[in-house]
Amino acid sequence: MKVLQFPLARITIGFILGILLPYYLKPEPKIIFVLLFVSVFFFSILYFLSKKKGNDTTYFGISTYVLSFFIGATTLIVHTDYFQKSNYIHYSSIFEKPHLILVTLREKLKSSTFNDRYIATVNRIDKTENTGRIILNIRKDSLNHQFEIGTPLRIKGTLYKNSPPNNPNQFDYSKYLENKQIYAQLYADAAEISVGSKMEKNIWYYTSRLRTKIIHNLEKNNFHKTELNVAVALIMGQQQDISPEIIRDYQYAGAVHILSVSGLHIGFILLFVTYILKPLPNTKKGSFIKLIIILASLSLFGLIAGLAPSVVRSVVMFSFVAIGTHLRRSVNIYHTLLVSVLLILLFQPTFLFDVGFQLSYIALFFIIWLQPLLASIWLPKNKISKYIWDILTVSFAAQIGTLPLSIYYFHQFPGLFFVTNLIIIPLLSLIMVLGVFVMVLAAFGCVPLLLSKPLEWSIFYLNKIINSIASLEQFIIQNISFNLYFLISFYLIIISTVFWFKKPSFTKLAMVLISIIVLQISYIKNESDVKNQKEWIVFNSKKNTLITERNGEAVTLYANDSILKASPKNNILTSYLVGNFSTLKTKKRIQNTAFFNGKKILILDSLGIYTINIKPDILLLTQSPKINLERLFQTVKPGIVIADASNYKTVQKYWKATCNKQKIPFHATGEKGFYTLN
Repeated sequence: MKVLQFPLARITIGFILGILLPYYLKPEPKIIFVLLFVSVFFFSILYFLSKKKGNDTTYFGISTYVLSFFIGATTLIVHTDYFQKSNYIHYSSIFEKPHLILVTLREKLKSSTFNDRYIATVNRIDKTENTGRIILNIRKDSLNHQFEIGTPLRIKGTLYKNSPPNNPNQFDYSKYLENKQIYAQLYADAAEISVGSKMEKNIWYYTSRLRTKIIHNLEKNNFHKTELNVAVALIMGQQQDISPEIIRDYQYAGAVHILSVSGLHIGFILLFVTYILKPLPNTKKGSFIKLIIILASLSLFGLIAGLAPSVVRSVVMFSFVAIGTHLRRSVNIYHTLLVSVLLILLFQPTFLFDVGFQLSYIALFFIIWLQPLLASIWLPKNKISKYIWDILTVSFAAQIGTLPLSIYYFHQFPGLFFVTNLIIIPLLSLIMVLGVFVMVLAAFGCVPLLLSKPLEWSIFYLNKIINSIASLEQFIIQNISFNLYFLISFYLIIISTVFWFKKPSFTKLAMVLISIIVLQISYIKNESDVKNQKEWIVFNSKKNTLITERNGEAVTLYANDSILKASPKNNILTSYLVGNFSTLKTKKRIQNTAFFNGKKILILDSLGIYTINIKPDILLLTQSPKINLERLFQTVKPGIVIADASNYKTVQKYWKATCNKQKIPFHATGEKGFYTLN
C-alpha cells in the first residue's frame, strides 16, 4: 500500500503506538519524559550527522519514529486527568464521606428516568482546589429544575467511583466514562443545590445558549416534538432528547450514523457555504476572505454539534480540503486523512479509544481506498444509474470496512443497510438543505412556516421509512459472538483480498490464503478454549435470582418460572451467552442444593428450609430468607456466603456483619458484582 510508504504514515503509526503505551501499562510519567528527552537528544545528533553524510538516513529515520512514539506517550500523559496530581481521583478520602463540592456545568446529557444528567467540571472540594470531570445526577422533582450550561453549583455530597459491570460480558460503562476522563458520579436533590451568582461564560456556554435559542424558536413555531428532536440530532448532533424507540429503529435499519454529525454533514456545510460565497471575486484577497469564512463556519458548526470525535475529525479534514483549494493545490486525500488524525490526537489523544472515532476513520479510509475498485465493476451510462451506483458502492465500501469492528462492539448487523442508504440519502440531502436554512433563521428568531413545515414533514417521512425498514427484523442479524482474534483475522482477509483485486499477483494471493488460515486457527483456538471452560455463576439480577452452569458451549439456566419463560429476552443472560460463544441448552427451577466441580452448594430462599446435616462449601442466600445466620453457622459453616440482588439491602448488612464476626467470606452481588465458581 502506497500510503504506508509516506513518512507521515509511519510517524502517525508511531505516535498512535505511543498513545497506547501509557493507556494500557500506566507507567511512571517521569520515566516517559526522560525517554522523550533521550529520544530528542539522539534525534538531534542523527539529524546533523545525516546532513553531513547526505546519503545514509536510515538511523535518522528510525530515530524519527522512536521520537514520534514517545511524543505520543507524553501527549496522552499531559492530556489525561488521571496523571494530573490536582485531579480528585488521587484523594481517596473524597469517596469516603460527604464534602462541599463546587462544580460548573459543562454539557447536558440524556436524562434517565429519575435524574437529569450533566457533565460537570470540579473546581473545588472543601477548601482544596481540584480539577476533573464528573457525571452530576440531579434528581427530578415536581418543579422540573433545569440548569444552564456554565452554571456554578455548590453541592454537599459524596462522590462515587465508577463501578465495573455487575455481570459478565456487559457493556463496561465505567471504562467508557474513563475514556472520557470521567472517574466519578455525584447524586444530589435539586433542593439541596446552591446556585452560584457568576456564570462561567465560555465557548460551551455560548454554544449551548445558541442551541437552546434555536430549539425554543422552533418550539414556538409548533414544530412537532418528535421531528424536532430528530432535526436537532441531524443538524446539530444533539441526540439527548430522541426517544429510545427511534434510535433503535435507526440502528436496526443501519442508519444510526446519520444521527451523529459526521463527514456527510460537514461536507454539505462546506458545499453550502462555498456556494453562498460564489459572488465574492476569486482574487487573492477575495479567496482569502472565502477561506476564513469557510473555516469559521465549519468550526462554529463543530462547536454547536458538541465537538464529538466524529465531528472534530470531519471539521479538521474538510478544513484541510478548504485550505488546499485556497492554495490551488491538488489535495492528497491520504495525506489529509493522516494529518487530521495526527492533529486531532495531538490535542485529544483519548479520542483514539472512542468507538465513533474509530468507525468514522475506518469508514472514510475504505471509501477512499475501496470505493473506486467497486465503482469500476460497472460503468453506468445515464446519470440516474450512476447516482444510484455511486451511493451503493460508497455504502458497501464503508460497510465492508466497518463490519468487523461494528460486530465486535455491537454484536449485530443490519442486513438492509444498502436499501436504507439508497432511499434516505436523497431525502437526507433535502433535509440538510432545509435544516441549515431553518436553523440559521431560528438563531435570529425568524422561522417561516414555508420552510419549517416542509422540514418537519420530510423528517416525519424519514422516520416512517426508517421504521418500515427496521420492522423487517428477519434481516437484522443479532447476538453475533465475536472476539478480538476474529476481529484481527477478518481485517487481514479484507485488506489482503482488496490488495489482490487491485493488482493480482501470486504473492498477494498467498497473503489471502494465509489470512484465511489465520482465521481458521483463530476459530479452532476459540472452540478449544470454550470447550475446556466450566463455570457456575450467580448473576446480579435485581429482585431476581439468576444462576447459570456452563460446560463448554452448553449452558443450563436455574431461575424461577417467570425468568425461565422470559429467558430469550433477558439482556443479562443474552450478553453472557454471546460473550462466551454459548447456547442455552437447559432451563431448570432452582433447587435447595446444587453440585459443581466437587463443591456442594446450599441455596436458601424465602422459606429458609434446609437439612441440618448438610455441610456445604458455599451458602447462597436468595429472596431474603428469615433465618438467624449465627444459629445457622453453628450447624452449617460454609467456606463462603453469597447474597444475590433479590435480598433486601438492610438484611445483607446484617449478614455481612455476622460473616465478618465469624471470619467467613461474604460476597454480595449488589456490591461486588457477579460471583463465579470455576
